[in-house]
Amino acid sequence: MPLPSDYRIRCMEPGDYEAIGAICRVVYPHDTPYTPDELAEHRSVFPQGQFVAEHLPTGRTVGVHFTLKLRMAHYHVDDSWDVLTAHGSFADHDPTGTTLYGADVFVSPEHQHHGLAHALTDATRGLVVSEGLWRMVGGSRLQGYGAVAAEVTPDRYVADVVSRTRTDPVLSAHLKDGWMVVKPIQGYLQHDPESGGWAAVIQWINPACPPPAEFTLR
Repeated sequence: MPLPSDYRIRCMEPGDYEAIGAICRVVYPHDTPYTPDELAEHRSVFPQGQFVAEHLPTGRTVGVHFTLKLRMAHYHVDDSWDVLTAHGSFADHDPTGTTLYGADVFVSPEHQHHGLAHALTDATRGLVVSEGLWRMVGGSRLQGYGAVAAEVTPDRYVADVVSRTRTDPVLSAHLKDGWMVVKPIQGYLQHDPESGGWAAVIQWINPACPPPAEFTLR
């Protein structure tokens, strides 16, 4: 889906902070929203990796995709979002890292179904290519799993979503965007009853870049 002409994707600016916090409160009602100080820190350590979607007629910030560089040999595949983002501070951003970690992507409910999440992901993939990185890694919360956790294992749930015999609101969208599943993990996000604490590690490989020595998540 092409990006509608009344939206644009650009890098985050200080004037976006208040709107981002407001969207957080709606999208993640069980979590503490990003503070202006946290967003300023993200922008300070890796400004070109913090993207927003802007609604041009109103000038409102309506979506985001935050990223940082990591050297994944320093982490484990089961590490949580808190570990991979240094508790949301991005203080562990490694300018020499070969993996772009997609820390967060979300769109205001009022502006969903316009291809904004896809456009934001395309922007981050473009960053992977332009900076010569090998891949992008993220965590796809299994939003629908909590409702069926008593009936199916996480592995079966993810396999069903991959085979398209089951739909998950988040993972299905990521698969449609070209991501591949690495494995399901528990405890990725705190206070997320919809997922039962489960997420799928996902990745997108840059076909133009050979893998580094630490080519496996471990």
